[in-house]
This record gives sequence, C-alpha cells and structure tokens, in this order.
Amino acid sequence: MTVSERQEKILALLQEHPDIRVAELARCLYVSEPTVRRDLTEMDAAGLIHKVYGGAVLPDHADRSIPFVLRENEKSRAKTVMGRQAAGLVADGMVVLLDASTSAFHLIPYLTERKELIVVTSGAKTALALAEAGICTYSTGGRMLIHSYSYVGSQAERFLADINADLAFFSCRGLSDDGEISDSSVEEVNLRRVMMNRSRKSYLLCDGSKFGKSYFYTLCRTEELAGVISDRPLP
Repeated sequence: MTVSERQEKILALLQEHPDIRVAELARCLYVSEPTVRRDLTEMDAAGLIHKVYGGAVLPDHADRSIPFVLRENEKSRAKTVMGRQAAGLVADGMVVLLDASTSAFHLIPYLTERKELIVVTSGAKTALALAEAGICTYSTGGRMLIHSYSYVGSQAERFLADINADLAFFSCRGLSDDGEISDSSVEEVNLRRVMMNRSRKSYLLCDGSKFGKSYFYTLCRTEELAGVISDRPLP
C-alpha cells in the first residue's frame, strides 16, 4: 500500500468512525503506530485532518470525496500511460475539453507537441499547468470544490454550453462490470454530461483499480462514448 493509498484509507476510516484512535488505525492498516502518526502529521499539514491527542478528526468542511492532493500521485504510472494514449488522439488545431481529474491532468505533458491547440478545462490546477506549458487555455469558472480544485455549477455549465469541441476527456470513480460509469460527486457528474454534449467525441480515462466499482451517481454507459482509455484491458 502506497502512502497516498494509506492516507486515503485513513480519511475513509475517519469518515466511518470519527472517534477512531491511532492504535485502531494501525491495526486496520497493518502498519505501526509511528507510521500512522507520520501520516497524520502530513495530512494535518495539508489541511486534510486535524490532529488531536491520540488520533485525528476531519475538518468541518470535509466531505466523502478524495482530495486532489492525494489523488495527484495515486496510480501515477497508470495515469501517465493513459495520458500518453489519450494525447495520441489529439491533432493540431483541435478544441479539447478536460475535466478536473488527475487522469486528465496527465495529458498535459503530451499536449505541448500540438500546434494551435485550444483546451477548455474545469480544473483550476489543470488550467494553471496548461498555461505554464504555453497552451491556449480557457477555464470554465464557477464554484470551486475544495477537495478537487474543480469548478462546477450553473456558471461552469453555461460557459461550456457555448463551446464546440472536438474531443472531451474525463474520469470517474467507478466502472461497473456491465459498463455503467459512476461517481460520488453529483456536481462533477452534471458538468461532465455537458462536456459530452458539447464535444464530437468523448473518452473516459479509467485505470484498472476502478473496474467493478459503482457509486451513487450514474454519468453514462460505455456505449455512449467513443472509447475508454485504461492502463489495462477492459473486463
């Protein structure tokens, strides 16, 4: 288990058991108590939790979504593979939509080779990275979700409603065995639907760890997409 995976599990355990202690966390994670304390110190510094005597608590603003700061390094090899594959579909002069996912973020290094490219994104960190790479960038604006640095809501959706895009790339939390794509954030699901409607072709970026999983809000089904890009063959 990587550090990011372990810290993600700590967040999940705190959400289920707000009064869980360090010793219990160590038992659940099969690691030592000093390891848990180091994780809690890092997570406290990042603003993900508040350390208290013997354990930790979630901040008042916390929700059940996994923060970008953890997801950014999670499955990075897989996301690099997907980013390279996805960028191979992008040609010079295209208009491309990217959601705020860390999977879409990994396209950026490979897009710098394209000429006269326009990228529209709902991700604040994605927009900054695109601009730093010298790519013509538009941000949807809207209300920012703190955990993902994603712009959502009616303002973001209205901005996208006027865009005519060639390709859209987005991610999800789960891809069920029967091809249903789902997520835990209704705001991001709604925005991704608009992206799909405003692009000629839409592609899902989904690493193998999400296979066989299902979450509360359904986005679409795989047959509605031009393709699914993953680091491993689809089940």
